[in-house]
Amino acid sequence: MSIATYEEVLDLPNHPEKLLVDVRSPDERDQTGKIPTSINIPLLTLEETLKLSADEFKAKFGRDKPELGTEMIFHCGKGGRAQKAADAASVLGFSKARNYKGSWSEWSTKQGLN
Repeated sequence: MSIATYEEVLDLPNHPEKLLVDVRSPDERDQTGKIPTSINIPLLTLEETLKLSADEFKAKFGRDKPELGTEMIFHCGKGGRAQKAADAASVLGFSKARNYKGSWSEWSTKQGLN
């Protein structure tokens, strides 16, 4: 499993076929901000959410449910929960689950947000 870089995450608006997932709690995300294109699926609900039907997923997130071969990049505050999420997605069969190890900490610094 490879690690996603800041540059890759920065370029995600040009790659709608990839999915960026913020696994922080909604409160944590609301306090700090979000990375553009990300959807919020807290780590504690990740497995259950990835098991939703395609219709349920689309209704909840406004985008198609990822297929097993979809590139999914997970982020959190500093990368630890994102790694757990990538591991959990891999166990469920998502073969292109990756961790943005720098996560919000790196993103916010490079974007001049803190």
